[in-house]
Amino acid sequence: MRSLKYATKEKKTKSILSRNHSTSNFQDIVTSADILRTLIRKNSVRVVDVRKEDEYKKEHIKTAISIPLAKVLDNDTPEKIVLLLEQSGISDKTPVVVYDDTFGALAARVAWTFQYVGHANTSLLETTFTNWKSYGFETEKKINVFPKAKHSLRVNNDIFANYDEVEKAKSEQNKILVDSRERLNFLSEHIPGATNLPYTMLGTTESILREPQEIKRFMENRRISTDDEVITYCGSVGTLSGLAYYALRMGGVKKIRLYSRSFKEWKKLGKPIEEFKDANFWDLSAE
Repeated sequence: MRSLKYATKEKKTKSILSRNHSTSNFQDIVTSADILRTLIRKNSVRVVDVRKEDEYKKEHIKTAISIPLAKVLDNDTPEKIVLLLEQSGISDKTPVVVYDDTFGALAARVAWTFQYVGHANTSLLETTFTNWKSYGFETEKKINVFPKAKHSLRVNNDIFANYDEVEKAKSEQNKILVDSRERLNFLSEHIPGATNLPYTMLGTTESILREPQEIKRFMENRRISTDDEVITYCGSVGTLSGLAYYALRMGGVKKIRLYSRSFKEWKKLGKPIEEFKDANFWDLSAE
């Protein structure tokens, strides 16, 4: 991503360029800080803060509502998620931008959940709250509440994977499992046949996701084609793999799903595990 560092406050808005032109589906994935500021001024977006509630109460992006990741996980059924959307004043047509302060992983899991229940018009803020605040952009302490809205339920199973589908993908051609945990965790144990794309590689200090061409380079190094069917997973609840899910979408992968219950469920079910018993120093390089 282009630099988000600024010499003067006056240059900030001008310097943050929309990254939507980089790839055709980028707009569906990431919203630039500049565009979000415009949408907020026009009162035409619902900003969702997924940090802990006490962090939200201290300060948040102007007009944002609080839907902590923990609350989403506690209500992790399609019907309950739709109810959360409705209680937050989000209708079918409301544009939603989600942010966190944890390199985008928490926001990615929540954004994917919204899209899974049918709210396709959901994207990630390109940067974290700490960065947003450091740029001098609009924040507030007001607890925002909006009138209840009506939202339909349209489950999108095309982006969801369960353990049966993961098991089948291990042996099917043109289906790839992507483990987004750190390299050492992957080497210790992983689902057989999985490819490692650590979440630590996906962003920078200023952007939660790298430019599409950089993601494509990571894909090429792992022989992942845009025509492959990809399933991402991580250690437990699908946060790190949620970030990988969006990164690979940015890289042009057309068919991609998230195994949200991830390696934790896989192990609990007693499924086969692969490990590198003779891993050496060079195996720690994930580039």
